[in-house]
Amino acid sequence: MEQQTTQVLVVDDNPEIRDIIHVLLEGEGIRVTEASDGSSALHFLEKDSFDLIILDIMMPGLNGYETCQKIRQLTNVPILFLSARTSDSDKLMGFSSGGDDYLAKPFSYTELLGRTRALIRRYRIYQGKSPTARQSASNLLTCGDLCLDPRSEKVTLKGQPVTLTSTEYQILKLLLSNRRQIFSPQRLYEAIWEEPYYYGAGNTITVHIRNLRQKIEPDPSNPVYIKTTWGRGYHCD
Repeated sequence: MEQQTTQVLVVDDNPEIRDIIHVLLEGEGIRVTEASDGSSALHFLEKDSFDLIILDIMMPGLNGYETCQKIRQLTNVPILFLSARTSDSDKLMGFSSGGDDYLAKPFSYTELLGRTRALIRRYRIYQGKSPTARQSASNLLTCGDLCLDPRSEKVTLKGQPVTLTSTEYQILKLLLSNRRQIFSPQRLYEAIWEEPYYYGAGNTITVHIRNLRQKIEPDPSNPVYIKTTWGRGYHCD
């Protein structure tokens, strides 16, 4: 992580939470910008770019889900939801609105830093800013009319650009790099998130796959690019 250039936007209506995260991340050399609501966050995004957004859900005005949807119209920067709402339905709503990860309050400092580092690392690889990204860039990865260029980090479908989040990009790249190889939800999660699989992580994978299919499949209910082998996992033929 290049600490001098890493910028994180923290969006939470609770100033104490913002202060805690600010001090924690600043101690890691990360530049932190604070926003107390969704509208302020969108204002900052119009003026500056960030490597990660940490976003609360329960806020006055625009809630976290609504803010996330609007952010996705502007950028594919990774979004880490931070919320006391921990039901599976809340998490699924977060992923469906465009979030990349979800951390429950109260959170441990270690877990917050771990999630932050992982999301920023994946985003930098996606943006081609890391040595790993430059070294691994090689030939085009294709499946029918779907094309992923590791060098430019761009995805096209029938020649038209497809906008993906960094998590969606990493999932697609992994599947295209290992065509005809079936990835179970556990294997997929541990490869992308680089942490042990946990109960409920399967739902996380399901939602990201569904969002990805909606962007690349002519008919998401009958996928031709990302296929499911029931009881085993996902693959690209």
